[in-house]
Amino acid sequence: MIQEIRRALRYILKGVPVVKITAEVKVNTTGKSLRGKNILITGGAHGIGYSIAKKCIDEGAVVLICGRNVERLHQAQKALGGESLCRIIPFDISEVEREEEFINDCYRLMDNRIDCLVNNAGVSLHEKDFRHVTIEGFERQFNTNYRGTYFLSKYYLEQQIKRNNIQRTNVLFISSERGSFHTDIPYGLTKAVINSLVGGLNNRLAAEGLRVNALAPGVTVSEMTGRSSDDLFYNGSPCGRVFLPEEMAEVAAFLLSDFSKCISGEVVHCDYGAHLKCI
Repeated sequence: MIQEIRRALRYILKGVPVVKITAEVKVNTTGKSLRGKNILITGGAHGIGYSIAKKCIDEGAVVLICGRNVERLHQAQKALGGESLCRIIPFDISEVEREEEFINDCYRLMDNRIDCLVNNAGVSLHEKDFRHVTIEGFERQFNTNYRGTYFLSKYYLEQQIKRNNIQRTNVLFISSERGSFHTDIPYGLTKAVINSLVGGLNNRLAAEGLRVNALAPGVTVSEMTGRSSDDLFYNGSPCGRVFLPEEMAEVAAFLLSDFSKCISGEVVHCDYGAHLKCI
């Protein structure tokens, strides 16, 4: 209490100190860890999805990215090296009724082989609490973050089983630290059920060779969070900063690679342990 009073007096006399935090991403640049893999990434035109797509290409993969904004998809494709490395397909994963057809189109675009699925597409309306949640907002978030992701994974896994490729299949869900928090707003609830799905799919298909994991970022620089890489300071994190999408991409690439073959059924938190205070 005495220290807090002293700190408050310093702030009154000298003003609130300005803290600017930056970070350097340590990059694994073998260029080989994903060589020969075809990877489908939802929501891959920007944010964490784009960074994962770039990292996968850098590590030798060919990627197919989907999203709702056609112009953004074309911009991302150009930035990622063109059609030979990055293929694009416009799609809104909340349109569940079209997902089986969509998956078939994806196989055609990827020469009839998709080794990995990265379920990244998501939406958050940032409601303050349950009193600000609307039926429309609830349905929008669950339709994209969970319902769309669930059935996309279902149709993909059914195709992999049909094609006798389940033993080389890797599914990665982009969850959130919020999935491990006790919460009353839809975004966190959608991520909680995703975390449960990871364990369920692992229990169902691990014996056949499937690997399935989730990456659970802390607050990360993106349009969704409104955070900028110009200043990463964030006192809500144990390390005092938000994270960069490139950091998430490094972990994602490891989980998609054969170097992590002993890891399945896990939710890998990338939040410096912030979720632990909520467990």
